[in-house]
Amino acid sequence: MKNRKFILLFALLLSLGLVLAACGGGSSEGDTAGSDDNNDNADNAASDEDYSIAMVTDQGGVDDKSFNQSAWEGIQAWGEENDLSKGNGFDYAQSASQADFMPNITRLVRDEYNLIFGTGFLLKEDIQKAAEQFPDTYFAIVDDIVEAPNALSVTFKEHEGSFLAGVAAANKTKTNKLGFVGGIDSPLITKFEAGFIAGAKSVNPDIEIDVQYAETFDDAAKGKLIASNMYSNGVDVIYHASGGTGNGVFNQAKDIKQNDADREIWVIGVDADQHEEGKIGDHNVTLTSMVKRVDVAVQDVAKMLQAGEFPGGEHLEFGIEEDGISIADTNTDAFTEDIKNAVNEWQEKILNGDVETPQTREELESFLEAL
Repeated sequence: MKNRKFILLFALLLSLGLVLAACGGGSSEGDTAGSDDNNDNADNAASDEDYSIAMVTDQGGVDDKSFNQSAWEGIQAWGEENDLSKGNGFDYAQSASQADFMPNITRLVRDEYNLIFGTGFLLKEDIQKAAEQFPDTYFAIVDDIVEAPNALSVTFKEHEGSFLAGVAAANKTKTNKLGFVGGIDSPLITKFEAGFIAGAKSVNPDIEIDVQYAETFDDAAKGKLIASNMYSNGVDVIYHASGGTGNGVFNQAKDIKQNDADREIWVIGVDADQHEEGKIGDHNVTLTSMVKRVDVAVQDVAKMLQAGEFPGGEHLEFGIEEDGISIADTNTDAFTEDIKNAVNEWQEKILNGDVETPQTREELESFLEAL
């Protein structure tokens, strides 16, 4: 009796196994692919002719002439390489406020973009949430870190480039008074502030630096007002790390230059080479710019996923050594050979490890004590 029950049970299990094998295609490869969704999706992305990417801007907007614009230019360059056009292979969603972030991300997911970039640390929370909510979509955050197997974090060593901007400013100033205009007071923008002050003080410890935050990245009028007060108090070089707010800094410098062509007054741009923003007649008030190659980073990430090599869950950091950070020398009349040589000397010290540029106010305090 027991043997009969065993035989019946064995027959039932054998039959069930045959049915399951038929439903599953009878292949162990299917089981393997199903156990690694990220690799499977990456392979599909690589072979999919409709592969597409998009980005969600932060409050600065895609035409901020700075951070967002650089990211968008990178996406456009990638699109051109692949014979794609805006709305047909790549696109962006503009955010007027933080309340727009998640709706914009959700819309792009619904539109079935393979890779969605969030540009700016303000998007961190929403990109993290989206990566968890939509595991079949790939995400990348620029300027912050998220943790998800389908998301990549991209940051830059802004403190290194800002240090060199400080060196340039210290070699250019005639009043020994510099200004720093930040967007939102945050760990990211503090890296700009700390690096700039360290670089300037390394050249001349007696230089005065006025630091002010607009607490916004999209208020040019506020940037103009802050710059007006700084220039009125004797500052002759302002470094801004404030996105669209920095447009106001340029506007104020150009207004002053237009009224007094002989006055030496300068702005140091950020993220992109903002040489064009400084043009006023035959003059240009852009001394230099601390360039973050966001465009290059965006293209690199897009190509990784396209090739099926998306480094999900990882953190990529771009600095001087990785050609992700540089100082623009476009304005050769203002950015003289002497200044260029000084910047290059300090850059070598950074690359050689002789100088460790501070990233926080605490590190800056220790750095200055050691000078």
